[in-house]
Amino acid sequence: MSTYPSTALLLVLSATVVTAATAPTRTTTATAVSASATAPMSRVGDVVTAAAAVPAATAVPALTWRPCDEPKGPAGRECAELSVPVDYRDPDGPQLTLAVYRLRSERPAARRGTLLLIPGGPGGSGARQLAQKGDALRKEMAGAYDIVALDPRGLGGSTKASCELAPDDRYLANLRSWPGPDGEITENVARSRRIADACGRNGGAVLRGFSTANEVRDIDRFRQALGERKLSAWGVSYGTYVAAVYAQKYPQYTDRWVMDSNGDPDPARVAQGWLANMAVGVDDRFPDFAAWAADPARQDEGLRLAQRPEDVRPLFLALAAKLDRKPKDSTTAGVPLTGNLLRQALQNALAGNGSFPQLARLVQAAQDPAGEPVLPAELAEPLPDQDAAVMIATICNDVRWRGTVPSYARAVAADRVRHPLTAGMPVNVSACAFWKDAPAEKPTRITAEGPSDILMIQNRRDPASPYSGALRMRSALGDRARLVTVDHGGHGGHGAYLANGNACGDRAVTTFLTTGRRPAGDVLCAD
Repeated sequence: MSTYPSTALLLVLSATVVTAATAPTRTTTATAVSASATAPMSRVGDVVTAAAAVPAATAVPALTWRPCDEPKGPAGRECAELSVPVDYRDPDGPQLTLAVYRLRSERPAARRGTLLLIPGGPGGSGARQLAQKGDALRKEMAGAYDIVALDPRGLGGSTKASCELAPDDRYLANLRSWPGPDGEITENVARSRRIADACGRNGGAVLRGFSTANEVRDIDRFRQALGERKLSAWGVSYGTYVAAVYAQKYPQYTDRWVMDSNGDPDPARVAQGWLANMAVGVDDRFPDFAAWAADPARQDEGLRLAQRPEDVRPLFLALAAKLDRKPKDSTTAGVPLTGNLLRQALQNALAGNGSFPQLARLVQAAQDPAGEPVLPAELAEPLPDQDAAVMIATICNDVRWRGTVPSYARAVAADRVRHPLTAGMPVNVSACAFWKDAPAEKPTRITAEGPSDILMIQNRRDPASPYSGALRMRSALGDRARLVTVDHGGHGGHGAYLANGNACGDRAVTTFLTTGRRPAGDVLCAD
């Protein structure tokens, strides 16, 4: 569920491109088992009960690993390539390549299994997540796991596809369907048609294969290539939905399952629902920015926007409306600061308190008649075409989006009134409304059927995956899950584990992953 960086839909995180030698042939056969249910404070994933009768997994060649450290990443990273079918309905047909990564346990005697990192997005890179969190995870896990990740189809070192979009259609503030100043969506409709036409014309079979269902299948193929009977996992944002679908389809292969920053799993809407929910998420999170921007400490930093927190919201809304009428030249030639670009900058900044100063400077420069705003880097340039393709295609391939042009216009008009900070964008038309290919399969319905081996963790004020959506995921999973709520919105507003410095939340996840002990019931961690 990806904004820039580390929020939900349309997440873009660059990844280092890697290659690896072709793996020698070795086959592994996965053993089908089902995990035991979890009693209060029980150990999850250590005791295996009655084997389930499922067909043996297809033989998958082992991986050939090679060293591939990168300057800012954790030491000892290894890389390999995993071959997967373009279309699993034709498993022996055309193949594509996924870049996969591993950090070996530094204490082999303490190793109990493999922990998979599942990035957010769609559009998040496993390589980047491993680079950002690898060292911290190593410290927390104390050798309990090999830590692995993959770049999903279309990203980083994995096989890519292209829609061949014009540069103007690849700016994030254009990929997001921000309505016109009066709520007009005519330009959004034209752009959405244009993007859908280009992806249908140029993307081919590889682009049609970008989907959550295929990412889940790719993960299980990775498990087999690793020679692992079961996997543990930490999925973040959109990665929680991938994790939930995997746990639903392959419950016998899940060990200790962590889902961090969760969205509503409603199979009728999927990503369309996540995007719509962002309006609530931004409203939930904005008071944290308002309190920060009115704090007297900002006066000394030259960043105080108002005397009182309650004055920040009307100030921001008035400024955005002014920029709607008259955009202001920025330091980036040809890219003026518009009201919608300011709104997108807000959405990005709410992902973490570390971005608040940049947003405050942007607001101040926009208010100053002589000021020249400096746009955040992720808004100043168009996204690479291949990154835009994977973000669009995954959400459009998963489910047929509901709505007609008139119904989108009505939804925008109503949402602008309810949630002016997002101005109707979350419910607006997108390329998915005109997508050429019907979904290859129905989305997975997440249910309470399966082993009780899931721990959810969620910030209460998440701008991209609001708490209300997480509660719907919690309800769908029933007794399979426990929920740790962190009464937090700051630092990592989106992303809870190893993001907020909240000892209670971090301890709950670390304890679960390293010992299997999970809270007897849902837990609230104070900020």
